[in-house]
This record gives sequence, C-alpha cells and structure tokens, in this order.
Amino acid sequence: MTKIKLCGLTRPCDIAYVNELLPEYIGFVFAKKSRRYIAPENAQVLQRQLSDRIIPVGVFVNEKPDIIAGLVKHNVIRAVQLHGNESEAYISTLRELTDCPIIKAFRIESEADIRRANASSADSVLLDSGGGTGEIFDHSLIKHITRPYFLAGGLTPENVQAAIERLNPFAVDASSSLETDGFKDKKKMTAFVNAVRKDGL
Repeated sequence: MTKIKLCGLTRPCDIAYVNELLPEYIGFVFAKKSRRYIAPENAQVLQRQLSDRIIPVGVFVNEKPDIIAGLVKHNVIRAVQLHGNESEAYISTLRELTDCPIIKAFRIESEADIRRANASSADSVLLDSGGGTGEIFDHSLIKHITRPYFLAGGLTPENVQAAIERLNPFAVDASSSLETDGFKDKKKMTAFVNAVRKDGL
C-alpha cells in the first residue's frame, strides 16, 4: 500500500490529528523562510506527543549537517528530507554524522531532473514541483524514474487516488492542500488519508 506523509505540522492539535490517522510519516519544516517553519525546541515538544508508529521527518534547506545530526541525536526527527542544493558530498558528510534515512527532494521540470533523482545516493527521493507551492508538475516525466519515490506537489484528497493508480509511488506527500487559512484542517487531512487508503481507516 502507498505510504503517506503529512507535512508542515506546527501545533499540538496537528499531532492529535495524525495520531488518529496514523500516516507513516509526518514532516517538521526547519527552513526558516517557510511559513510552516517550526523552531527545533517546539518540534521536540510535539515529537514527544507523537505516536511512535509515525516517523517524524525533518525538512531542511541547505542546513549545516551538524545541526541536522543534533536533531536526530535528540530524537526530534528520525529521517531527514533535503530541499535545497545539497550535493552528493553534502549527503556523504551527513552520513558520517548520522545513520538515519535521507530523502532528497528534486524539483521536476525536465527529464534531466529525473536523471539526477535516479543517480542520487540518498536513501529515497521526493519528486516535487518545488517550493511548497501546491502545484502539480508534469507527471509524464515520471515514466523515466527507476527507483521508488515520494510523490509531492499539488496532491489533494480529490486527485491523490488517481495519481496513485497511474504512477504507483512509494509514498505521497501533502501539505498546503490539507490547510484552511494556513493551518492544518482535520477534515482535509482525514479525506486525504482515506483517499489514499480507499476504504478509510
């Protein structure tokens, strides 16, 4: 079954929502320019309330590897998602500091981007339209992917099941489509999870 990642959680009620829905992954955004940014100390508080059945993923943009490793060491996150210009050398350095899974995000605009994703040494790749815009990229490019991937970008409760049936991603990732007035909406989150799982919980 396709796995689910619900990203950009910032409030205790968001954690209460996901503890009911039990997606496989949730995301804490540590990129300060994001409107979904959460301070590490606040993420630690929320992580302590999170079901241990859910993997908390830290989302970073060109962060110092030692800062990421520190968040892993203190159990704030159990996986890392890189959304910047992190190179293969950067990933290698991060691996020296922590053995947690690394997900590298790629903005997909051409076949060249898919080739870069295929060649990445990260444990997993995430294919996105980029920047948390909630827009869909050209899914026809995915036919060239040769590895399991997280699918992101413009996925909604209304279109996610069709995307799964057509593309068979390892996991789907949503954030902006799950919000009302900039905050996570339990009804939208529930609808998304139920759409992925077809028959609901």
